Amino acid sequence: MRSRDAGLWRHPDFLKLWVGQTISLLGSQVTMLALPFTAILVLKASAFQMGVLRAFQYVPALLIGLFAGAFVDRMRRRPILMAADLGRAAVLGSLPLAALLGALSMGYLYGVALLAGALTVLFEVAYLAYLPTLTSREHLVDANARLEASQSVASIAGPGLAGFLVQALSAPLAIAADAFSFLVSVGFLGLLRTPESLPVPPERRHLWREIGEGMRMALGHPLLRATLLSSGITNFFSAILNSLFVLYATRQLGINPAGIGSIFLLASVAGLAGALAAGRVARRLGVGPTIVLAELLIGVGAAIIVLAGGSLVLTIGIITGGLAVIAIGDSLYNINVVSLRQALIPDALLGRVSASLRFVIWGAQPFGALLGGVLGERFGLRATLGVVAAGYLCAFASLLVSPLRAVRTQPATGD
Repeated sequence: MRSRDAGLWRHPDFLKLWVGQTISLLGSQVTMLALPFTAILVLKASAFQMGVLRAFQYVPALLIGLFAGAFVDRMRRRPILMAADLGRAAVLGSLPLAALLGALSMGYLYGVALLAGALTVLFEVAYLAYLPTLTSREHLVDANARLEASQSVASIAGPGLAGFLVQALSAPLAIAADAFSFLVSVGFLGLLRTPESLPVPPERRHLWREIGEGMRMALGHPLLRATLLSSGITNFFSAILNSLFVLYATRQLGINPAGIGSIFLLASVAGLAGALAAGRVARRLGVGPTIVLAELLIGVGAAIIVLAGGSLVLTIGIITGGLAVIAIGDSLYNINVVSLRQALIPDALLGRVSASLRFVIWGAQPFGALLGGVLGERFGLRATLGVVAAGYLCAFASLLVSPLRAVRTQPATGD
C-alpha cells in the first residue's frame, strides 16, 4: 500500500490532473443544486418539467456516445479534455447572463442541459481512456480512489457553497462558479507533460466497424456485461431520484436551499469515507463481493429516504442518513467497477468500449428521468421514490447471480 501511495504522490502530472479535477468537481456540485433550483424557484417547474430537464442532460449519451468513443480512439485524449472543458465553461457561463437579460426560460434551461451533457459525454469518454496513459495500471485503483475522494470532497464543500450562493445571489448566478471551475481545469490540463502518442489507426478506418468492436467487447465479456447490466439498472432509477429529489425535499418536506445543501454536505462525508476505504475493503472482501455489497447499500439508502417524515429535524436526519448510505455505496461501486473495466480493456479499445458502456448506462437515464416526471405527476413524489428503491434492489439481485461475485482481485488485461 505504501509503495502505491508513494508512486502517485511522486507523479507530478497525476497530481496536476487531480487538483484540476477536484476544483472542477467542486463547481459541478454547485450546478447540481443550482440548476434544479433555477427551475423550481425561478421558473416554478413541475415534476414533469424536472424530468424533462434531467432527460436533456442525459440524452447526449444516446445521440453521440458511440461516436465519441470512436473519435477518442483516433485522437490524443488531452486536447479533447481541454476542448470539452472550454465548451462547458461557455455554455454554463451563458446561463447567468441570460438571467440578467431576462431571457431565462425552461426552453433555455433545456438547451443548456443538452449542450453541457454532450460535452460531458465527450469529456468522460476521453478521461477514462486517458487515465491509463497517465499512470500505470497497477496504480489504477488508487488513482481512481483519489479521484473518487475528490468527488466526495467536492460533494462535501459544494452543496454548502451552492446553498449559500443560491440564497445570496440567486440560483442562475451561482452557476457562474461552475463555469469558472472548468477554466481552472483547462489550466491544469495544459500543464501536463506526460507524452501521449497519437493512436495507431487501423488499416481500414471504418467508423461503424470500430464502434462494433467496442460494443462486442462490452457485451461479450462476462464481467463487463455484469457491470453493464447492474450499472444500467442503477442509472435508470438514479435518473428518477436525481430528477425529483430537490423537488421532494423542497415542496413535500419543506426544506430550504441552505438545508438541502447541508444535507448533501453531511452525507458526502460518508461518501469520502467510502472512497478512502474502497481499496482496503476490496482487498479484504474481494473486488466482486465489494461491488455486490455496494449495490445493496445504494438500495437500502434509497429506502431510508422514502421513510422521511415527522418533525423537520427528524426529517433532515432521515434524509441525511439515507443519502449517506447511498454515498458510501456509490464510492465503493464506482471505484472498483471503473478500475475493473480499465484493467480488462486493452488500451487500443478503451475509448470505444468505455463509450459503448456509457451508451447503455447513460442512455438509460433520459428514459428514467422522463418516467420519473410522469410517475411523480401521477402517483406523487414519495411513491415514485419507493419505485427507485425497488429498482436499486433489482440491480443488486442481478449481481448476485453474475460471475462478478466470485472475482477476488483485479484481473490482468484481457482476462
